[in-house]
Amino acid sequence: MKILIVNTSDIEGGAARAAYRLHNALLAQDVDSQMLVMSKSSDDYTVTGPSTKIQKAFGKLRPTLDSLPVRFYKEKTKTLFSPAWLGFRGIVDKINEINPDIVHLHWICNGMMRVEDISRIKAPIVWSLHDMWAFTGGCHYDEECGGYEKDCGSCKVLGSSKENDLSKKVFKRKQKVFKSKKDITIVGLSSWLNECSKNSTLLKDKKHINLPNPIDTNIFKPFDKEKARELWSLPQDKKLVLFGAMGATSDPRKGFDELSDAMKKLKDSNIEFVVFGSWRPLNAPNFGFKTHYLGSLADDVSLVTLYSAVDVMVVPSLQENLSNAIMESLSCGTPVIGFDIGGNSDMIVHKETGYLVKTFDTSDLADGMEWILNSEKYDELCTNSRVKGLKEFDSIVVAEKYIELYRSILNEK
Repeated sequence: MKILIVNTSDIEGGAARAAYRLHNALLAQDVDSQMLVMSKSSDDYTVTGPSTKIQKAFGKLRPTLDSLPVRFYKEKTKTLFSPAWLGFRGIVDKINEINPDIVHLHWICNGMMRVEDISRIKAPIVWSLHDMWAFTGGCHYDEECGGYEKDCGSCKVLGSSKENDLSKKVFKRKQKVFKSKKDITIVGLSSWLNECSKNSTLLKDKKHINLPNPIDTNIFKPFDKEKARELWSLPQDKKLVLFGAMGATSDPRKGFDELSDAMKKLKDSNIEFVVFGSWRPLNAPNFGFKTHYLGSLADDVSLVTLYSAVDVMVVPSLQENLSNAIMESLSCGTPVIGFDIGGNSDMIVHKETGYLVKTFDTSDLADGMEWILNSEKYDELCTNSRVKGLKEFDSIVVAEKYIELYRSILNEK
């Protein structure tokens, strides 16, 4: 069985890290897995990326070039929108040259592929959905618009009032491609996104399965809290609340404003706040608590020690698929708080592995933090979190499920 995993990059970004983890999990199960990317940061020989200086340079320009049509929409929100018009024949030629039994697509935007390139892939496709892009007119999260259930147009993310706007045009291009390419199996990484895709106009006729991303629980495991705090120069006598995401303080979807409001409602004065994924903003909010900004973290060891150093992780995202941060935190034995939205309930079991907050209720978010930080069953919460990671997200467990999926597709073929 020869599997080709395709993603825009290998280790930069949440989707890349998830795809690369699956790639390594398959290799560990003796599957012939390769990874093809537009931007390669690792030195892993099993990952194929641009080989010449010209290819590498053009790869860096592609995200900017692909976003050009979006720039005509001056009222656009901060949510990412990808028209996927820039692709080049080389990527599909390379895929077909490798000649895998199955092509496993992940996140393929930033100018990596045109929508039309998908129909030129000869092998059956498995497509893991890391966000909503595959079944929308171009937005990666629809901001609760729901247009994908019809045919898009008058796009909320684009700030457009025109029916025949860019989202409608991208939607029609996808419609044509998905009609011609029959052998696509959709993997909804969360039960929420899986249901969204099944209810979408574009992908409702495709086979769907709900499978999570894998995580190596031999790496993401509990680390001594006292030593972890020493490593990060964090206080031993404080209750520490962690918040982290790519663009943690700049992306409205990540819920920094909601978290800021909740922090102001906390009554416990023995709390300090820890932020990773962002440096201190110019006008940093005053939570009434000391706040440690740690910037971006690039390696798993740093993440493991940080998750282990804190008492609780809070993920206040307003729309979320299957958060790597939640999965990582739970695997390290640290309970998590998040709104009851998206895929959060796949991982956070209310008052067992964390606290599921009433949707966008910042008072309940504050109550959840204080409930966990002062819970008499805190140690039990930590144990439950670790067990959840081992049983449902461990790389061996998840890899076996993907292998079973691949085999079923090949048997049908």
